[in-house]
Amino acid sequence: MMSVAATDRYAKVIEVSKRVRWEIDRDVIRGRNFDFSKTFLPSGLSLADELTFLSAGDKRLLSQVQGRTYACMFGLVERFIGAKVLDVSRQHWLGDQVALEALVRLTDEELKHQELFRRLEAMMAAEMPAGYVHTADANAVAQAVLSKSTWAVLALTLDIELFSQAHYRASIAPHDDLCGLWKDVFLFHWREEAQHAILDEIELAAEDGRLSPAERDAAVDDLIALVGAVDGLVQEQAAADAAYFAKIAGRPFSDAEREQIEAKVLKAYRWQYIVTGAMEPRFQKALFGLLDEKQSQRIQNALAPLTYAVPEQPEAMPLAA
Repeated sequence: MMSVAATDRYAKVIEVSKRVRWEIDRDVIRGRNFDFSKTFLPSGLSLADELTFLSAGDKRLLSQVQGRTYACMFGLVERFIGAKVLDVSRQHWLGDQVALEALVRLTDEELKHQELFRRLEAMMAAEMPAGYVHTADANAVAQAVLSKSTWAVLALTLDIELFSQAHYRASIAPHDDLCGLWKDVFLFHWREEAQHAILDEIELAAEDGRLSPAERDAAVDDLIALVGAVDGLVQEQAAADAAYFAKIAGRPFSDAEREQIEAKVLKAYRWQYIVTGAMEPRFQKALFGLLDEKQSQRIQNALAPLTYAVPEQPEAMPLAA
């Protein structure tokens, strides 16, 4: 039976969800188009400033290519997040109806976010040169992720929803020189994702309580496999985005420069989609608080080869949510 304290947390999420609720056209797009004279993804995430041979215009264009992928990536992951939350909600179908309402609201918001990111991709495709490729299929990725244990999927989901908040607060919100529409998208996204992360924490802890030690140990292996799959995904997207950028930049790059661009985009994507989440103190507390020392070390060992992706001169990143 759900505790009164847990029910109260679900109720608070519902209250805030109703208060911050937004609509795509009325509140976010508002008849606007993207301003391609402005930066999209800030340098603290794009790492464009680490490519010292790029001009200011080159860096702005690279921020727009990465910003397009950033929106696509959130649309992609929300496909499996929504499906998993619907699955998890069955624990409450004939139980705590407050909890069920909170999870149904989360699913509704994730479906709205997917629609938003589809709209944005269509808008950017109409304005940017042809040739951009999003390398991953959302349904194929979702099927692969959902084949893993619920514990591992919830842990990955919490990681994603916490790093999205950290990115907005530390790197997107402080910049007044970004494209207004692009920035607003992630302002409104952040407002709802903040509530989703609370539900992720509750459901991850509840799922952990249902596992035997052997099942938890297997779930750790699943989480490590998911991190590896994310890294494979970003490697493919980094190669595609680097090639697209070099094609549309309007000036030639040497072979050595092309290699540097691809390596830096991959570093940026590992920073954005893996390392910032792994470093987030709230995520570390939620995850490692469930694990023994050997399990924690296995995860840290899996992440160690990716820690190089911390920026050379990172912006202040107040990761605690």
